[in-house]
Amino acid sequence: MSTTAVPVGRPDRAGNGTTRRWPAAIWTLMVGTFLVRGLGFTYPFLPYHLNDLHLSTRTVSTILAVFGAGWLLGSILCGWLADRVGHRATLIAAMLLATAALPLLAQAQAVPALFAASFTAGIVYDASRPVFTAAIADTFPEDGVRASVNAWRHFAVNVGAAVAGTAGGMLAGPIGIPALIWINAAACALFALLVWRFLPAADHQPHPHGGEVRSGNYRAAMGDRGLWVLLLASLCALTCAASLFSSMPMLMAEDGLAAADYGWTQTANAGAVLLLSPLLNRWLSRQADGPKPMTGLFAASSIVLGASMGAAGFASTTLGYSATAALAVPGEIVVFVAASDLLNRLSPPHARGLYAGIWGTTLAGAVIIAPALAGWAITYGGGQLAAITTFTVGVLGAALSWPLAAFVRRTQPEPTHD
Repeated sequence: MSTTAVPVGRPDRAGNGTTRRWPAAIWTLMVGTFLVRGLGFTYPFLPYHLNDLHLSTRTVSTILAVFGAGWLLGSILCGWLADRVGHRATLIAAMLLATAALPLLAQAQAVPALFAASFTAGIVYDASRPVFTAAIADTFPEDGVRASVNAWRHFAVNVGAAVAGTAGGMLAGPIGIPALIWINAAACALFALLVWRFLPAADHQPHPHGGEVRSGNYRAAMGDRGLWVLLLASLCALTCAASLFSSMPMLMAEDGLAAADYGWTQTANAGAVLLLSPLLNRWLSRQADGPKPMTGLFAASSIVLGASMGAAGFASTTLGYSATAALAVPGEIVVFVAASDLLNRLSPPHARGLYAGIWGTTLAGAVIIAPALAGWAITYGGGQLAAITTFTVGVLGAALSWPLAAFVRRTQPEPTHD
């Protein structure tokens, strides 16, 4: 899914956050992430692939939700393995599994086989995210530098997703969607080769008391009500954002539009990202550096995402769908920056990595909920019900920002008086 965050972090005074000083391992992960996203045709075009198999809307939405369930499990599993067996071994194993699983998904036709292949493909589809996050945390000790590198990682994901949507739309007709999924598998194999060649074998040294520390931090995080409110609000907003890759292609297929038409919506989304990112970047940086939490901006972004993706329920042409995809971009950009700001304010300094990992599960959760919600709405009320439910979810995310603001204020240090 597209996570349209922009680089807002700044390098430290020594310049350690600049791209010239990144070690080869970080460059490898950055290039590999762009590679598997730029050729990551599987998830955005899976609804069209399933539609070509003449499956019902309910079956399509269920298979997409199963893919999302695998994504959720894969995020947790790969993060756990990265801590125990190392980044290199985890990522090579995940990419080799993807190389085997994606062709099975491309060729499967029976529904049980599609369920199994989708679940397996989901497990490995976003495997690099938790591994890359752990590698950044292990490589850069300064929080500011970590934020900068993480932001560039998100930007690589965004640009790659835009490339996949545009190129996939152009190639789907001439070569077919199964061939696109095979290309996705080849990209995963190439990423595994890059990791094997450029990541050191001893890429991770566990903390001598890491298990005890993580256990205590985990219990504390699970009891943090502010974190739970942020997770629920983020899940609502990101469910709307995930509609770009779930309900939109399902709605377009219902209107008889082809995968090439869906590719144009991704082109419109990518164009808006490239146009608006430089304009919003500096302003969002100032907001993140300010004393006030970005709960208001988070609420606004959730409403923008709900309204723009909800409007897709009333579209019927490629131009209309492309317009809604472009209108969603300001919400996409702001929601990730605002969520990161709120997460940093809620997180204890010694548990920021853990909090970030827990928050990351909302992305996978949105991938599960969005197609299931869209399938239910389209089946029982068509595009109009899909529009209403998507907008309602966006409003709910905005409403949760109100109690979230109270929790964030409680975590801020009291001002000192001279």
